[in-house]
Amino acid sequence: MALKSFEELYASADRLETPVGVAAAGGADSTVIQAMEFARRRGWIRPILAGNPAQIQEVASQLDIDLSPFEVIEDAPDSAVEAVRAVRSGNAQLLMKGQLPTPSLMKAVLDKENGLRTGKTICQIVLMEIKKDQRSFLMTDTGVTIAPTFEQKKQLIELIAETAQRLGESSPRVALMAATEKVTPAMPDTLETEKLVELAASGEFGTAIVQGPLSFDLAYASVAGQRKGIQGEVTGAADAMVFPDLLSANLTVKGIMYTANCSFGGVLRGTTAPVVFMSRADNVETRINSMSYALHLLNR
Repeated sequence: MALKSFEELYASADRLETPVGVAAAGGADSTVIQAMEFARRRGWIRPILAGNPAQIQEVASQLDIDLSPFEVIEDAPDSAVEAVRAVRSGNAQLLMKGQLPTPSLMKAVLDKENGLRTGKTICQIVLMEIKKDQRSFLMTDTGVTIAPTFEQKKQLIELIAETAQRLGESSPRVALMAATEKVTPAMPDTLETEKLVELAASGEFGTAIVQGPLSFDLAYASVAGQRKGIQGEVTGAADAMVFPDLLSANLTVKGIMYTANCSFGGVLRGTTAPVVFMSRADNVETRINSMSYALHLLNR
């Protein structure tokens, strides 16, 4: 089965019996408030905004959005403490990154006593949907871990495979990304890739099918595999892509976001609850997509 499309994720959220509490850190942002209002009207969420109440009200007034159905929690402009506390207390089931820097959010998320740690590597997993090809796939780590260790890469594979399973693919095809399809000491990450593929063959990652190293063209396009003579179950059919470092992942995902006809959303995994997590530059649609994605993970 293919990963669920955003249209399917919206339909899944429409079927929720009870709205889910979502706490946005840095809530004085027009895209945050518009996205949460959309989701509230659809019956998906119970919106909670953390930030400066006066600034939040000012933004909402400019948008002509009534804040009476929203809960507003006062918090420092550069803090996510109250939004994280809302999740820990059970008042919210999801956290959303609003208009604040990633380090401010992660400081609250990673707090040893009051954060959302699980002991696992925390990563951003982007769900990308390429409309012309009617194709969806996952990408990690596009936002948090700069240079994952071998043990962290194992956890990234586990997390992205489990995410793909929740999105409908029981045996996810996972591509371990590189600049080449050959194992070479000149690119040390390919040596680790070889070891990870061996672990996968031994059942380390359950039903996930893991192949690599694979360049992006080989992971995405079957024609590339045919031309290069590279075979395998993942070649041209990857459901999930695990990148060797943040630089390659972030450049790839943003290159696709800004040049392709696509829809996308991002979620943090490895936390006690999924975190709706995208760039402050992203638009309302992307925030709504990310919410539908996170809600599906939470309720499956």
